Amino acid sequence: MKRWIGVMNTIKVLRIKIYQPQAHYRVPFTYKRRLTYPIPPYSTVLGLVANMLGVKNIPGQEEPCVHENCDCIYHKYKRLKISICGKFKAKTTEYTWLRNLSKDAHKGRFHHPESRTVSGHFEHIGGQLPCYIDTLNDVEILIHLYHQDPSLLDVIRTSFQEPKNKSSVVHLGRSEDLVVVEEISFDEVELRRVNGQFDYFFWVPEKMLAVGGDAFNSVQGLVYNLPTFYRIKNGTREFDYVKVKLCDGDFGGIATYFDCADKVPVFLADPGGG
Repeated sequence: MKRWIGVMNTIKVLRIKIYQPQAHYRVPFTYKRRLTYPIPPYSTVLGLVANMLGVKNIPGQEEPCVHENCDCIYHKYKRLKISICGKFKAKTTEYTWLRNLSKDAHKGRFHHPESRTVSGHFEHIGGQLPCYIDTLNDVEILIHLYHQDPSLLDVIRTSFQEPKNKSSVVHLGRSEDLVVVEEISFDEVELRRVNGQFDYFFWVPEKMLAVGGDAFNSVQGLVYNLPTFYRIKNGTREFDYVKVKLCDGDFGGIATYFDCADKVPVFLADPGGG
């Protein structure tokens, strides 16, 4: 077996297997037809981990901790390496009405700021917008997390098993997209050449742990800039981004880590850009 010089041939990761009856991972800037990614982007999974750890923003601060060279759990969390793959059985499109609570939308529907009746019927304030929402059904997501400090992975596992510090309902995607954590365990993944067709969608990042850009350049897929961490500036979220390809699981001779338990390649992105 070939060994790679200067890199770790096996590493310990935290493996999280999630099931969702339904999910929607919204593609940004889609409105009347709200499209979904087939698997959650990094920011969505990182949000789940932050929720379980109890990491949340403090009013008036850009980030939960603004100290430099800090060893708090937030700055450790920002050094996570993450791999995401997944699949679903079917996709359906829901037709629904969304509420627009702006004053102009209300006036456009009711013709007067103090009115709430249309054709003699008393209705909710604001306007309405018809919308199509693509929804995934019977979703399976497999997440691998790596950190140079294994104690953080212990904390994350405990937080999923005993979610006493969570800051909101446990979800992945929309707040109503609840999760079932089917498995959470430590595993070793091995660096190897990967060939074959795998029954999952994958994010393959341009920059990944221990592996250069060869894997990214060799695989076929749609190119995206996916959001990762964010700061609050002027009341809005300002994200960092990583360049990735969305791949359908067809890989030929690329070097990456491999999960022998689930028999899937593992592409560990560095969402913090370190």
